[in-house]
Amino acid sequence: MSAPFERYGDALAAASRHARQWLESQQTRQVGPRLTAADLAADFGGPLPEAGTPAAGVVDYLAAKAEPGLMAMPSGRFFGWVIGGTLPAALAADWLVSAWDQNAGLRFATPATAAIEEAAGKWLLELLGLPKDADVGFATGATMANFTGLAAARWRLMADAGWDLDAGAPRIQCFVGQERHDTIDLGLRYLGLGRPTVVPADRQGRLDPAELDCALDRALAGASGGPEAPVRVPLLVCLQAGNLHSGAFDPFKEAIAVAKAHGAWVHVDGAFGLWAAAVPELAALTAGVAGADSWGTDAHKTLNVPYDCGIAVVRDTQALRSAMGVHTSYLIQDADGAADPFEAVPELSRRARGVPVWAALKSLGREGVACQVRRLVLNARQLAERLSTLDGVEVLNDVDYTQVSLAFGDDATTRAVTAQVIAEGRVWMSGSRWQGRDILRISVSNWSTDDADVAAAVDAVRDAVAAVRSRGQG
Repeated sequence: MSAPFERYGDALAAASRHARQWLESQQTRQVGPRLTAADLAADFGGPLPEAGTPAAGVVDYLAAKAEPGLMAMPSGRFFGWVIGGTLPAALAADWLVSAWDQNAGLRFATPATAAIEEAAGKWLLELLGLPKDADVGFATGATMANFTGLAAARWRLMADAGWDLDAGAPRIQCFVGQERHDTIDLGLRYLGLGRPTVVPADRQGRLDPAELDCALDRALAGASGGPEAPVRVPLLVCLQAGNLHSGAFDPFKEAIAVAKAHGAWVHVDGAFGLWAAAVPELAALTAGVAGADSWGTDAHKTLNVPYDCGIAVVRDTQALRSAMGVHTSYLIQDADGAADPFEAVPELSRRARGVPVWAALKSLGREGVACQVRRLVLNARQLAERLSTLDGVEVLNDVDYTQVSLAFGDDATTRAVTAQVIAEGRVWMSGSRWQGRDILRISVSNWSTDDADVAAAVDAVRDAVAAVRSRGQG
């Protein structure tokens, strides 16, 4: 028999109450956690209890003890890393996904979630201007979305070179921009593709197409068997939509043309930047991006759905399904029907993470998505403009998108200001290192960030600079 609802009622009521309290606290609470993992170890560790605890009591204990060790990432004053908030419709839909408890990998078993995710995928392709017949898969995050696109690239490049991937194959030569995100290297490592060739980038981190052309020429020349015995060289080029520090976009039209002239597969890491394609006035940033072969992005970052929700898009459906799919007797599949969701991602079993994406897109519509991304960009530009007027503050990047990189003179002063901002707790901004300098990096990724949050951020930086100077550190 099924578990009676009464067994769930008290626990769900407690979870709802604590969730509301948590969300309501975001406007006023300190952004950073008050305790460390070591501080909290005793509350959650120790010997496994001999006797159980009622479900509602577990939820009450969990919420109370975890609260001091949680960071206010849903807050509009959180500007760390590239972490978005959560839209109301997406959060509520994610609760439903947990309650439904569907294994969303197999179309036969979960037709409703398969249909919802398929619709969300089609909406995404339309919204971002990507090929309408591309495959869309919902992975755990941008890392695995990029991994998926790279896996499809590996399969196609090997097949076109006449090699059976399962029987051994030559090394694919991979090319990346100097300022690509490290998850690209991680995906290449997962796939056994080795270290990539690094192509120089400009001061904003944009890959240089002329340098890419030279690098690809050298690769072909080095592997050529001569005119009588030409060698098919598998080439993979990775481009970037949204540099981690500057927000800059690679010149897609030029770089993709160069890559295609050499027969390369092009993958685009658009973890947070691909969403610029949804905003008409930002179209220049992503011009030509649809000419690539695969794309990876993360719906949590800019669309603002709950963790975890990477999105992999691949033009070559055969390559994707061959690289990621599996066929075995215990799976009920229609050989002549549509592909199963698990054939587009690394996981065979998973939650229906595309449902919150559908809910977010349904709640916003095309214009709502454009307004949300536009507001993030405008807030970043406003922050850069106001901070640049402060004495001792230097904005290092062209703020074309949602990232702002700051320095405060020498590295020691920048580190001190960063530490002061974090310790004071009104806002959260993460430190990093870029272009040979320590920086304080601002990422505007939360739909709820408003003018008051921007003002609080400016005040927090101003006060941190003053505090560091008063201590004689700057």
